[in-house]
Parts: sequence; structure tokens; C-alpha cells
Amino acid sequence: MKGAMVSVATGVMNSLLDKLTTLLGKEFSWLHNEVKHDIAFLRDELSCMNALLEKLTDMEVLDPQMKEWRNQVREMAYDIEDCIDDSFMHQQRPGGIMGFFHDYVQKVKELLGHHGIAQQIKELKGRIVEASHRRKRYKLDTQVDPGTTNVLSIDPRLPALYVESSELIGIDVPRDHLINLLGDGEQSLKVISIVGLGGLGKTTLANEAYKRISGQFNCQAFVSVSQKPDVNKILRSILSQIKNRDKANTEPKDVEWLIDALRDLLKDKRYFIVIDDIWDTQAWKTIKCGLPGNTCGSRILVTTRIATIAKSCCSPHHGTVYELRPLSEADSMSLFFKRIFGSEDLCPANLKDVAVEIIKKCGGLPLAIVTMASLMSTKSVRREEWVSVCNSIGLGLQSYNVEGMERILSLSYCDLPYHLKTCLLYLSMYPEDHEIDMCQLVRRWIAEGFIKAKSGRNSVDEGKCYFNELINRSLIQPVGFGLDGQATACRVHDMILDLIVSKAVEENFISSVGDQMHTLISQGKVRRLSVDYRGQEVAMSRSSMISSHVRSLGIFGYSEKMLPISNFRALRMLDLESSARLQNCYLHNIGDLFQLRYLRVAASGVTHLPEQIGELQFLETLDLCRTWIRKLPPSIVKLQRLNFLSVNGSQLPDGVGNMQSLEELSGLSVYNECSINSLQELGSLMNLRTLRLTWHISDSRNDRTAYTDILASSLGKLVGSSLRCLRIIRGHGSVDIPFDSWPSPPHLLRELDIPGCCFQMIPEWMASMANLSTLHLRVKQVTQEILHVLGDLRALLDLELRSEAADGPMEMLVVCNNRFRCLKIFRLYGQIMGLIFEAGATPQLERFSIEIRARQAQSAFADHPDLGIHHLTSLRDLNVWIDCEGARIEEVEMLEAAITDATNLLPNHPTPRLYRV
Repeated sequence: MKGAMVSVATGVMNSLLDKLTTLLGKEFSWLHNEVKHDIAFLRDELSCMNALLEKLTDMEVLDPQMKEWRNQVREMAYDIEDCIDDSFMHQQRPGGIMGFFHDYVQKVKELLGHHGIAQQIKELKGRIVEASHRRKRYKLDTQVDPGTTNVLSIDPRLPALYVESSELIGIDVPRDHLINLLGDGEQSLKVISIVGLGGLGKTTLANEAYKRISGQFNCQAFVSVSQKPDVNKILRSILSQIKNRDKANTEPKDVEWLIDALRDLLKDKRYFIVIDDIWDTQAWKTIKCGLPGNTCGSRILVTTRIATIAKSCCSPHHGTVYELRPLSEADSMSLFFKRIFGSEDLCPANLKDVAVEIIKKCGGLPLAIVTMASLMSTKSVRREEWVSVCNSIGLGLQSYNVEGMERILSLSYCDLPYHLKTCLLYLSMYPEDHEIDMCQLVRRWIAEGFIKAKSGRNSVDEGKCYFNELINRSLIQPVGFGLDGQATACRVHDMILDLIVSKAVEENFISSVGDQMHTLISQGKVRRLSVDYRGQEVAMSRSSMISSHVRSLGIFGYSEKMLPISNFRALRMLDLESSARLQNCYLHNIGDLFQLRYLRVAASGVTHLPEQIGELQFLETLDLCRTWIRKLPPSIVKLQRLNFLSVNGSQLPDGVGNMQSLEELSGLSVYNECSINSLQELGSLMNLRTLRLTWHISDSRNDRTAYTDILASSLGKLVGSSLRCLRIIRGHGSVDIPFDSWPSPPHLLRELDIPGCCFQMIPEWMASMANLSTLHLRVKQVTQEILHVLGDLRALLDLELRSEAADGPMEMLVVCNNRFRCLKIFRLYGQIMGLIFEAGATPQLERFSIEIRARQAQSAFADHPDLGIHHLTSLRDLNVWIDCEGARIEEVEMLEAAITDATNLLPNHPTPRLYRV
């Protein structure tokens, strides 16, 4: 049997083979001989069929007989697993797990003695025998060419490659033209519309202009609309960006409230709003209600594929329609060769003419060029291989034929290893233009059985490699990058989404309901279901047929006609991204979903979980961070397989030490009601890699020292074990935690975020944290010595220092040459005299924020009135809060002018944001 990963063609085959193998293991040596023989037969026959099915995944076109046989085997595998789960696992729910539950062995023995179970297995055996006979009759094996699937290594340059190829080639001229249109000096509101074919790079162009000039406006926002817009979400996104707040913290309001709030906020502000991917005028009219006309020189930039909508957006606002054209031949060649070889000069001579032919067939569409370049980068430099791909493209794109584009995208899809095909098709579970969080997606893949750890990586790290490889192949678009250069989320381009939706339905892999563009329900048994209740009313017909075999359910929005979750007893994955209208009662029967591996509830109306949650003994991921659950049910600690728990301020439960599989624990709070035992048990979670909690133990408690000492002791055990990320938020009025009492240095920590706990001096062990990349810290006073110690941490990428009010005299701080070699983000807040950067310090710094006193501008900054900012050659974003207390207006203006002049000398020309306080 090959590696245990699920392919599209089998759907569930390898997961089933694992279970059949388990039933034949030592734990089940008591099985009746006849039943055991039949199970062994099932496993051996299915293993042989699986080998053929995996070969079929590499074939783009299948003979009708072969396709029918594949479909029948796939559905048969689903049915066999359902039979095993219903007949074996259902009897084992209350006990602990090891393979299957030992506590209920006797009950299973009695169950197997019943005629019904033995008869079901014999019927399934008969189906397998018939499938095997058909395989021989149709001579299917002779129709499959032998070959191997190339599993590609991960390209570590993928973020830089993607950004570089999409931003730099052929974009300078249209970007500069667009910026000129936006900055023409007109003081009334102006709307510019970019119109062009899908895949031309409208969003990329708008984003480039936005990054270049948004700093010149008082307020700015960038939002996507898509074919099925959620206007409430769009308006909330604009409001949250303008108010510089986290989107997740923007409480839901109705559309009218949001429009009024936006108009009131923007009426006298110079704003710049990008509204990307508009498909109908009604959405534009509603959004536009929140964007008032004024005489401040405000600008709105719109992108659309439809010319009439582009004109409609512009017409009353002195607007301009900018038609984006395909790339020139020279730019097309530059983009293609840069993606693969680094430059055209590095292309092997024997491939040059073939490459030029491929480029011509892409028709100047950046999406097609990047997709084809990503595909060809996986090929060898053998001319025959390139010619074969070139001949298979056809000539569709030369006339902007959509079928031609689909042909190019299909080539990249067919070139994927079978496990990546599965992971890509799974993205059709999400609506169009949905921002897909990487961590959530990887955990869903794991729950589905698509990922198995290998090569020394755990399943989460392996899943991230899959995610990165899909980006590297340009099949998904990265959204936001972490400090390590890795994408934190993605979107799926409309054209690629159309492709994978059609293939997912063809394979009976996923069925979708509710999206006007992608409402497709399989005629057979539905295995994975995505329901979008936003917008028009969704009618769920044939409800019993749809729900009884569904193993994955994703729900977006809310409807009073939602099917109850008790209908979906075969579920392994449940994701509810709803609204405040979804209430606690919808989860009352959650305990019936005994096979559930993944549960995410994103609905602010949910305030508690039923006690039945403890019965979900297979649950691995529980994500409640977008609910208002403040107290978890006591049964939560029975979830001994749970390795990811994320909540929103829920109290740390008693008995947490029972949850030994936990690897990530986020959003918990320690209140005055919390028991000391729970804090002690926290220190026993030796597999914990991430801990994020809020500390609410009052400074007025008589026993506060006992709490702080026990928490510090537990944290000391965790950082000495597996902990990689620690974040402690200290609530108002809470007692400090003695972190400096840890018995050994936390050498493995990569992130330490404890800004609410004040240090007199930083602990000695901090100098030895060689792996630390993120540090957020509060100290009594930031000193030169502290900067020297932290400046030597070679892995440090993100530093935030907060300084308390100083008792004695303050000193001028200097970031010396060769310090903070990798630092990208630096925030320095609180009571400091000032900070000066020497030449050679922080060479990678991109974002810098600081509070300084203008009163010291004349004396302290005499030699460096610009703080040495002109040395920060990588700086892209600068925020300066100027304390004007006791300073003359001339001193403030002099400091502002010096900082502005310094940034003008930098290569990136960042526009500083200067705030007087």
C-alpha cells in the first residue's frame, strides 16, 4: 500500500485501508475468523485497486468505461468506510481511544456476532468482487501508461518570486499613468475605473498604486467585492481600515449604521478607497452611499471586468475609465523568463524558440504567463518535454478565448501530484473571493485525512508545505506575508475557482449550494457540502439524501431553514461561519456527531457549548475564537485527542492536565475564580507548542502570590519542554508575573509576547534566546544596555519595547552599527528621551514606530536632528508620535521637517505619519 494520503480519484481509499489494517491488528485478534478473513480480502483487493486509481489521477482524459469503473470504486470505498464507522466506532464513543476503544471490546464482540454486520461485510465483499471482474473484463490496466508522479520540493523563494513576477514586469507605465490620473490636483471627489479581462492584473495594478500613494491621504482602505458581495462585510472592512482597527474587532452592525458611520467619519477627510472586482451596479450604489463627496481631493479606484459598470461608477464624479491592455511581447517574455530562469539571458539556447511560442499562446495575460512559467519551472531542460507542453496548449488565448485559458490552467492542474490535486480541489469548499486562512485550511486538510507527516515534519508543517507549493505553482494567490516571508492566507483566482469547482463536481468530491455561479449538487451521494446562505434564499431539496452521507460541511451565513446538524451524522469536519443570528440551540445535538475531527464556530450569537461536547472523542481541532463563550463546559477536558483549542476569553478549565494531546491553546483567560490546580495542570502539557492567555488575577487578592508563583512555575516547565510561542496579556489591575524566576533559559522560544508584565531589568536568560524572532516587552526604563543585549539576538525580526515613566534622568539611546541585523519591525513606546540610528544598524528594518519628546530636539538631536533615519535604507513605513509638552512650536516643526527630509532620501520614499500628542 502506498503512503496514506487521499487522492481525488479514491476520495477516501487510503483512510479506509488504514482502518481495515487496524481491524486486522493485535487489538482485534478476537475477531471471528470468517469476519477477519473477509476484512483481509477487502483490504487486499482495495489496495490493488488503489494502485490503479492513483495512476488514473495522472491521466487527463479517461475512457468512459475507465471513468465509470473509477467512480464506482470511489463510491464503494466511501460506503465501506461508512459501514465500518457506523458498525464499529459508534459503539466506542464513551471510552478512551487506542485504535478503537478497548473499554467496549466486549460490546463490539457481541455486535459482530449479529447476522446484520456479517451480512453487510459480505455484501460489500460482493461489490468488490464485481468491481475486480469489471476491471479484468475491460482490461483497464493495459490502458494506463506506466509512469511516476513527480513530487516537487518546496521552493523557499516562493514569496519573493510571486511578488516580484506580479509587481515588477510591465507594470511601471500603467502604474505611473494611473497615479497621474489620481493625483491631478482636482479637489472634488474623483472616481477612476480600471477595466479589463480576467487575468490581466487589474488587482495588482490597483494595489501597486495604492501602496505608492495611499500615505498621501488622511484615510485609506482596500476592499474586494466579487460576484456575490456581502455589502455589510465590505462596509465594515472599510470602516475598520479607516479607524486602523483589527477587522475581527469591529462589532457587526446593519448596513444603514455603517453607511452613516462612514459618512460622518469621511465628510471632512481626504480619503483614498480601492474597491476591487465589482460585478454589478447595485453593489456599487450601496457602497458609494458610505463614501461622501467632498472638496478635500478624495479618490476612489474601482476595478471591474465589465465596461458598462466601469462607466457607471465614473460618470457623475469627473471620473476616467482606464482600460488595461495585455502585456507587450517584450514584457511577456521578461515576465516568463524571470519566473523560470531569473532572466532571458539564462534561458538555455535549445529552449528559446519553444519558450517564445509558449509566451505567444498566453496572449499577454499575466495570469496565463505566470501559470505557464510555474508549470515549466518544474520541467527538465529537455527540449522534447517543452515541445510536448507547447503543442498541448492550443491557440485559444491568441484571441482571448476563455477555453484557451482553461486549457492552460488545466495543464497546471494535471501536472500536480495526486495529493496536491486533492488539496487544491478542496478550496472549492470556499465562496468566491473568500480570504482563506492558511492555518485553518491546513487543519481542515488534516481532519479530512489529506495530510500525513513525513520527513521529520509533523502534519501541520507538512500541510504548510502543501500550501506553499500551491502558491509556488501560482494556483492560489497569497494574501499577506508573515515576518518569515510565508503567506498567512490565500485567495483563489476566479478562473482557477471555476476550473476546480467543475472538476470537484465531476469527481463527486464537493457539492456547492447557494452561490449563483457555482450551485452544483451531485446526482449521487453527497460527500462534502458547501452551503452559502448569504444573498438569495437557499432551498435545500432532497435533504435526507444530501445530509446522510456528508462528511464535511461548510456553512457561510445563516438561514432559519438551515438543516439541523443532527441530520449530518457522518460529519468529520464542520465549519460554521455565520452571524449573530446563529444561536446556541443550533449546537444542542453536537454530541451526535461522534466522528467529528474538526469543529469551527464563527458566530457572535453563540455564548455556550453543550456538555455533550465531551463525547466527541475524535475531535482534534476546536476553534471558537469568534464566539462569545466565556465558560467552557467541564466535559471539555475529556477530549483527549484535541490538539488545537482556540477560544475568545473563556476561563481556563479545571482538569486541563487531562488534555495531553494539546499543541496549541489560545484565547483562554485566568480569572479570580480560576483554581490553583488548573494552573498547576497547565504545566503538565508537555506537547504544548503555542500558549496565548489573558491574566486577570487581581492585585488586591491576599493569595495573589500563590497564583503568580504557580503560573510562573508552570510556564517554566513549558518553555523547558516544547513551547515555541508564548503570549500573556495582563488585564487591568492584575498582578505581575515573575518571569525572571524561570529555572532554565527558554532556548526553544520563537515568540515571546508579554507587554503587560513590567520588568525592572530584562532577565539574564534573554541574552541566550538564539531562536527568538518576536519579542514584545515592557520594562521600567529602556536603557542602552537593553538595546545592546537585544541587538545581539540574531534571529529577532519583530521588537516592541514599552518604557514606563523613569524615576531618574533619561539617556539618549543609540542603535549601534551591526546591531539588530535581521530586525524588520521596531516599535518603541513610552518615556524615552530619544533614539538615534548609526550607519549600519538595523539594515533590514521596514517598519518603525516611536514616541519622542520635541523639547529635546534642539539639544539631544543637535548632531542627528532626523534620528539617523536616513541610514534606514529598507524602511517602508514610519510612524512618529511627538510629545509637544513644554516645547515651542518651532521645535516641533523643526523636528517634523528633519524627519520628512530624511525619508525623502530613502530608496523607498516612505511618507512619514507624524502625530502631535
